[in-house]
Amino acid sequence: MQEVLTTADAGDDLRARVARFVLSPRFQQTIIGLILLNAVTLGLETWDSLMARHGDILLAIDFAVLLVFTVEIALRIYAFRGRFFRDPWGIFDLVVVAIAWMPATGPLSVLRAMRVLRVLRLLSVVPSLRRVVEAMLAALPGMGSIIALMLLIFYVAAVMATKLYADVLPEKFGTLGDSFFTLFQLMTMEDWTNGIVLPVMEQQPWAWLFFIPFIIISTFVVLNLFIGVIVESISSLKDGGEEAVAARAAAGADQAAVLAELRALRAEVAALRRAG
Repeated sequence: MQEVLTTADAGDDLRARVARFVLSPRFQQTIIGLILLNAVTLGLETWDSLMARHGDILLAIDFAVLLVFTVEIALRIYAFRGRFFRDPWGIFDLVVVAIAWMPATGPLSVLRAMRVLRVLRLLSVVPSLRRVVEAMLAALPGMGSIIALMLLIFYVAAVMATKLYADVLPEKFGTLGDSFFTLFQLMTMEDWTNGIVLPVMEQQPWAWLFFIPFIIISTFVVLNLFIGVIVESISSLKDGGEEAVAARAAAGADQAAVLAELRALRAEVAALRRAG
């Protein structure tokens, strides 16, 4: 029984050391550097002239980096066990690395292009990027009402545009679907003057009374609402993170006090035993 407990303690101690190694700043900085290096090599692989001269070196670097990523994932799984699979970022890293190992030939040749997903591991490694992504995901429920408002505005404007300008510019407003796409182009302000508004105004000079308010509402009002929701979500997560850090600090202080008291009690018990 004593041997079993000793083996278990040794295993737990090894896991703790592996966890400290994986979470150490130097190891994390190394992983970030390798991700950036891999991003550069994946970009260079798109140049046929470079691949013809240095393709073997680039592929060797790519394979070596993939091996390091695989070892890192294995160490994290060993150190954290079930907790690794309960962490969404851990699952994300595992899927990205697993995709890189899948064969990229035949019907799976599209996976060759998906190797660049390894660059997205910066999202899980860099805390500031991770907070931004978490804020965007946390903002999704609040965006529902804004999306509904935008769809309502687009639908009303598309019906009006189809009825008003289908005969004037049929390739842009001939059907409801065409009007939706054209209004989306207006929202992005891509070639909206020469391609859409001016051709319509040549036949209907007052058409700007429809287009200008739509652009102001869709581009400058609704999109700013999206930005406002995301900024508010980032602020809320930041405040929550600061509270969590303070709570952990307080818990750490309490734990340290309890450990100090336990050490004092052990010392007293040892002194009593020696005295007896």
